[in-house]
Amino acid sequence: MKRQKYEVKLTPDERQELERIKRSKMAKDLTKKRAKALLLLDENSEAHLTPEQTAVKVKLHRENIYALRRLFILEGMERAIYRKKRETPPVPAKVTGDVEAHIIAAACSEVPEGSQHWTLKMIADKIVLDGIVESISDETVRRTLKKRNISLT
Repeated sequence: MKRQKYEVKLTPDERQELERIKRSKMAKDLTKKRAKALLLLDENSEAHLTPEQTAVKVKLHRENIYALRRLFILEGMERAIYRKKRETPPVPAKVTGDVEAHIIAAACSEVPEGSQHWTLKMIADKIVLDGIVESISDETVRRTLKKRNISLT
């Protein structure tokens, strides 16, 4: 089975954009390296290099250059240069809008008998006892209240 060869052939606009990224002071180092690699791989250029030569020149692994070339051809320049954004967070948020509403409601409600004011621990315990969440830390309660500028004092 013959391996597919992905040929990078940049348009003048793409070349100009990659040059801009390469010179940018705001772009991350890896982004600049990827832009430089694509410029070196451009077969429309007279000075194009092989993937192996490009890898040495931009200090990336040869396999990364092959992957970059493949991404550029299959998914476009944006996807090849920049990292893909996560669609979902690695850990789902424990405090959703419903949980946040219960935390705020508890903080604004009457103080339990025998206490002068709510504590973060008391609010966290109440949320768990009410069956809103399985567990929640007082630090999570603090951050939620701070986000809404609610003070317990």
